[in-house]
Amino acid sequence: MSPDHDGELRRGCCPMDSLLRTLAGPWTMYVVWVLRSEGPTRFGVLKRRIEGISARVLAERLRLLEAEGFVKRDYEPTVPPQVTYSLTPRAHALNPALDQLNALAVKWYAQPTSPGARKPRRSPTRAAAATKGSLRSKS
Repeated sequence: MSPDHDGELRRGCCPMDSLLRTLAGPWTMYVVWVLRSEGPTRFGVLKRRIEGISARVLAERLRLLEAEGFVKRDYEPTVPPQVTYSLTPRAHALNPALDQLNALAVKWYAQPTSPGARKPRRSPTRAAAATKGSLRSKS
C-alpha cells in the first residue's frame, strides 16, 4: 500500500473504511441482526435479547448506528418514556450480506458434529446467545 493510499484510509476517505469502522465495532452487527430478526424493539428487550451486553455499550452502539443512518429511534413521551429502535432502509441494504453470514453460521455452528470432530472455539456469551435462536430471522 502506498503512503498516500494508507494516509487516505486513515483519514476515512475510503467508503469501505467508513463502513467497516461503523459495523465492525463490538456488538454492532449483533444489534443489527437482532433488530432485523425482531423488528422494532425497545431498549430493555434488546438488552435482554443480546446476552452479555452492558446497557452502556448497547446505548453507544445504538447511538452510533443512529448517527450513521442505520437505526431509527422513536421516542414516545409516555410515563415511563417508550423508546423503540428499528432498522432504516439503509440498514436493510445489508440483508443479502446478513443472509450469507447466517448461512455460514448455520453451516459452521448449528450442525451436529461427529464424535471425533473438534468444535470451533467461541466465547461463552456469544455461544449462549447463538443457542437462543439468534440464527433465525423473520425476513
